[in-house]
Amino acid sequence: MLDSDLLSPGRILTSVRINSKKRLLELISMTLAKKNTDLCSRNIFESLCAREHLGSTALGNGVAIPHGRIEGTQGVEALFLQLIKPLPFDADDGKPVDLIFALAVPKHCTEDHSKLLSSIADRFSDPQLLEQLRNATDANEIWQLLSSSQ
Repeated sequence: MLDSDLLSPGRILTSVRINSKKRLLELISMTLAKKNTDLCSRNIFESLCAREHLGSTALGNGVAIPHGRIEGTQGVEALFLQLIKPLPFDADDGKPVDLIFALAVPKHCTEDHSKLLSSIADRFSDPQLLEQLRNATDANEIWQLLSSSQ
């Protein structure tokens, strides 16, 4: 699945001010639930937290992919966030995170979920793309960058 299938400018938040990992996961949960009224923000939050307790979803280089399996959705729900100030995220490289690609996937999704995570992780290993995403000033610009980097 391609980012253009998952994201639109309306699913991209720029210049986000947030002061903790917990608040970030709450914001992701509330925003995804608003985008899909079949979902419950509390369920999304609990799933994201449960996954983080297994180990950080930070990839390194200031990027994280918080994700969780959710009851009640038939498709993958995504959200991209660009933070103003990086947050500690327990990354292996010790760097705080300022670019977040959050996912809520159907409970039954397994192999497809792994392929999607791998694809996103590969995309965010490009230092030039990361720099461009950090310097982007609005959701449309980020969407164009993510769409054209496929």
